Amino acid sequence: MNKKTVLTGITTTGTPHLGNYVGAIRPAIAASKNAELTPFYFLADYHALIKCQQPELVKQSSLEIAATWLALGLDTSNAVFYRQSDVPEIMELTWMLTCVTAKGLMNRSHAYKAVVAENEQAKDQDPDKGITMGLFSYPVLMAADILMFNAHQVPVGKDQIQHIEMARDIASRFNHIYGEHFTLPKAIIDDNSATLLGLDGRKMSKSYNNTIPLFAPEKKLKKLINKIKTNSLEPGEPKEPDNCTLFSTYKAFASTSEVENVRKLYAEGIAWGEMKKLLFEHINEQVAPARERYDTLLKAPKHIEEELLEGAKKARAISKPFIKELRKAVGISTISI
Repeated sequence: MNKKTVLTGITTTGTPHLGNYVGAIRPAIAASKNAELTPFYFLADYHALIKCQQPELVKQSSLEIAATWLALGLDTSNAVFYRQSDVPEIMELTWMLTCVTAKGLMNRSHAYKAVVAENEQAKDQDPDKGITMGLFSYPVLMAADILMFNAHQVPVGKDQIQHIEMARDIASRFNHIYGEHFTLPKAIIDDNSATLLGLDGRKMSKSYNNTIPLFAPEKKLKKLINKIKTNSLEPGEPKEPDNCTLFSTYKAFASTSEVENVRKLYAEGIAWGEMKKLLFEHINEQVAPARERYDTLLKAPKHIEEELLEGAKKARAISKPFIKELRKAVGISTISI
């Protein structure tokens, strides 16, 4: 059986929150148990340096993200789980790919164009103010992450589709010059994955500082859920569930029958305080066992390190011979005597 290779990277710049869980982590954990797939999951710590220059934060985030995935039951016997920085061949491949990547392609990157647009709006004389080469060229590093393991599929949000298209363009250019070495990856968009709203009603995001940490202690979880914004409708007044942050969050953690029951409670005019209590109890019940495992892992991180090093070993069993092949393809090799 030809197994499909699926690859996902997690940037190590923050603490995993409920939005990360329902949008990316939960489906990835399920995929890790799929015997028909070869999943690669990595801590994108070099990517983190683009936006974060706080060493302790990058280090702590790496620990928390790894602990989160393991606590939630990532199947490391099937999946390859590693730190990007533990596979040096990725950085070598990044340079090879940089040398075949057109600057014009990088000029079209949404992330780069967004900062340029901000600078122009602020009437800065330099449209590239504050833009590092890391920000400008990180789609090449992302391409190297994907192409190193010839991933067939890369699950991404709609805002990341462009980067997969760029990886395809870069791979095609390399293949044209040096022969067929890379599989062209395909972006996988899961329209069923939930996008959670944050405390203020906007998309839950570290950028908006409106997140609810996945493994927040019970008291903090309850406090944060109580802070979720609602309208001023009184108890007993019918409420519309489909534009309500509380309902959309509940829906992401509930079965179809549970959702329908709560929908009826909205029609009957459930009080916001009562709904927040119901939401807290429902989420807490689901995350409590994994939270306990998470806390245990953080207190004894040796197991986390062992898992990551074992994952790097499996990853490098692929990357080392492949980079050797690619070196030969581009003409970098020992001189024959």
